Amino acid sequence: MSTARQLDAIAEPAQVVNPDNLKGRVVRRAFTSLATLPLAVAAQFFAGMGVPMKPGISWKHCQTRKVIMRKRMKHRRMIALAACSAAMAMGLTACAPDSADSEADAPHTGHGTSSPAASQPLRTGERFLDLTMPESYTPSAPNGGTDDYRCLLIDPHVTKPMFLTGALFQPQNAKIVHHAVVQVVAPEAATRAHAKDAETPGPGWTCFGDTGLGQVSGTYASAWTPNGTETVLKQDVGFPIKPGSLIVVQAHYNLLATDGRTGETDQSSVRLRLTDGTAATQPLRTLPLQAPIELPCASGESGVLCDRAASVADVTKRFGDRVGGIAQQLLELCGNGKPVPGNTQHCDYPIRQPMTVYAALGHMHMLGRSIKVELNPGTARAQTLLDVPDFDFDNQKTRPLPTPVDVKPGDTLRVTCTHDATLRQQLPALSKLPPRYVVWGDGSSDEMCTGFMITSAAE
Repeated sequence: MSTARQLDAIAEPAQVVNPDNLKGRVVRRAFTSLATLPLAVAAQFFAGMGVPMKPGISWKHCQTRKVIMRKRMKHRRMIALAACSAAMAMGLTACAPDSADSEADAPHTGHGTSSPAASQPLRTGERFLDLTMPESYTPSAPNGGTDDYRCLLIDPHVTKPMFLTGALFQPQNAKIVHHAVVQVVAPEAATRAHAKDAETPGPGWTCFGDTGLGQVSGTYASAWTPNGTETVLKQDVGFPIKPGSLIVVQAHYNLLATDGRTGETDQSSVRLRLTDGTAATQPLRTLPLQAPIELPCASGESGVLCDRAASVADVTKRFGDRVGGIAQQLLELCGNGKPVPGNTQHCDYPIRQPMTVYAALGHMHMLGRSIKVELNPGTARAQTLLDVPDFDFDNQKTRPLPTPVDVKPGDTLRVTCTHDATLRQQLPALSKLPPRYVVWGDGSSDEMCTGFMITSAAE
């Protein structure tokens, strides 16, 4: 990449592992997947970590491997790819199980019963700002798929600097809203966002992968999955917001719940928890740690999409080149660029800039079994920052660490995920779909593996 010489890497190549299948109970899962946040989120994080990226760098540039030195520049190539593909992020909004979760081992059958969640009480100096989408939206899935990703613009009329300390998304139509990501777009991008909204018929614009606003500074706000609640950190921290900023809600509408039929509408809302902060308030960032997904069809399954190349082509057809290219980018980032099929994969990220970790969130889709994030694994200094041994999509909580953990240059963060293709036939949302070799993708039948670290820069 043309800017590779400017990038102070935080990640080195990782080893991909392939242990035997891990057993676990069949947990309740939703129909949905999570989207990616805009490239600007990754750019903001890496800039804060001392890893600047020049304006104008596009996703296409990040995918252009020919301009990346493979040996001497290998760690810089890694971080350049990470700044593009690792824009997938969630944060302080947690996901709680419903009242039947402790008793039910059956697969989840839908989101129509998702009930509104209550905000936690305000703390000293905080206030709520309630925002609703300006008009309702009727989703429709393009390219023969069942997923529609729509970026919907809201003006919060911010007139002074402040910090976001929590957020709570409230779906108006839980039957079709399968997740939502909330981003605060910096004032430098406001004109571009309004233009993109105006040039597209209806409210908002289609935004698989990211918002399509380009590389501009932005602030991550929150993400919601079924039965989502609000998580508030006890430390004096928050995501910074500038005057003139806009809110973009990237909503994932999945029409599996309607058998692909259009006609359902949605006009959701979001409640922001804001504070003016103090001189001591630490700005937060989200660090996404990702690993590949290379999950072959289960024993006894067969079909055209059980071929990896056909499956990657199908992801590209449904979501475009940016999302379709992530599977290969992760192989480059975490290994030697070649797929190693198996249930479990991991990726190591050697750290080159100091940070403090306050909370962690693990994200996979419906075939996920377990996810873990470790600091300095296999050493005397090893710590587990996140361990979800029995993953449940309906319980994707942001988990505050008991005590914030300082991560120093020379440390290594590892994310490990295990998926299980045999769950496909046990989940109503997936059992009616053809079997597939599962790789990274935005759809309900695709998968992800991300450990999100909520961090601040450290001295």
